[in-house]
Amino acid sequence: MRAVICENAKLTVEDLPEPKPGKGQVLLEVLRCGICGSDLHARHHCDHWATGMAGNGYQGFMRSHQKVVFGHEFCGEVLEYGPDCKKAHKTGTRVCALPVLRVDGNYEMIGLSAATSGAYAERIVVEESLMIEVPNGLSADKAALTEPMAVAWHAVARGEVKRGQVAVVIGCGPVGLAVVAILKARGVEHVVACDFSSGRRALAKRMGADVVIDPRQQSPYADAAQFEHITDFPGLLDLAFTTRAKLEKLPLPWHVTWRLAEKLGVKPKAPVIFECVGMPNVIQSIIANAPLFTRVVVVGVCMKPDTIEPIMAINKEIDLRFVIGYSPLEYRDTLHAIAAGKLQCEALITGMVGLDGVDAAFAALGDPDQHAKILIDPQSLAKSPNGAQA
Repeated sequence: MRAVICENAKLTVEDLPEPKPGKGQVLLEVLRCGICGSDLHARHHCDHWATGMAGNGYQGFMRSHQKVVFGHEFCGEVLEYGPDCKKAHKTGTRVCALPVLRVDGNYEMIGLSAATSGAYAERIVVEESLMIEVPNGLSADKAALTEPMAVAWHAVARGEVKRGQVAVVIGCGPVGLAVVAILKARGVEHVVACDFSSGRRALAKRMGADVVIDPRQQSPYADAAQFEHITDFPGLLDLAFTTRAKLEKLPLPWHVTWRLAEKLGVKPKAPVIFECVGMPNVIQSIIANAPLFTRVVVVGVCMKPDTIEPIMAINKEIDLRFVIGYSPLEYRDTLHAIAAGKLQCEALITGMVGLDGVDAAFAALGDPDQHAKILIDPQSLAKSPNGAQA
């Protein structure tokens, strides 16, 4: 079986032994696999990442000296069942699967562990219990987007964005673009997308963003006053005084009305900001510039130490949330939303390569104006994401 190996940050195509499904596992023919930003990070920063994961109790994350087959965003066809499977799907059924595999009694991350092989390969083994049939004849290209879209689905859910709130997406790489798409699919009325890249701003517009901003030209928080967001401490004090004065005019005691309003969920207006860059200083920049009471959802994966000023976040009562992954239900719901046409995400796909083109695809993804999501077709001969054939 041909597969792409990462070892000491080098990508090579090698022949590997055919994978065999174990108890409760299924062998799939890989149809498509997405190249994830996590793969790009892991190629050069896996040791740092592994140390962090070990501190959280997971010892199986890849190390730079190990041979690892990347690939956790995939769609495949059922080839063969291992022992003790229910065999609910016929051979040839198109499926997706959550990228987790049981190996020797441990749970391992498919595509980010040396203990199991990912989908930068012709075939892959998955857990039958984590497998979901692709509905409605959805193409393999779109089905392969389920995993990254599920990450964004979870992030938006953690953001608890209401329809009438302003949502600001900082960074329009694949995850940021996915967040934009899901915000619009959920009916959020005002989505602002911010990126230095003109190409990614154009993609954000195609994904549904209402406003796209070049941060060199304008702040993504420039319209705070228009949406009645409080931008400074004097504004907070003014809100407290004017609210008390207005409530004093009502027949009930002001504190009774205030308490009732709080029970009904009435709060000062504030945006929800999704940090989708994953670089040092971005979180602090958001804290320093965002309106008071902003909820910040950190989706970007920063691989370096970072610093924030807590007093700034305290003064603004910034709500800071970090997210990772998704639940099996969120994964399933994402796939079905794509298949039902409720979630438009095909604009994410900007290129396709075969296994021999993966190294070139990694290089191409370094240019944000050219590419967002490059898919791998293991049967393709394309050696560049522009589709050049061998």
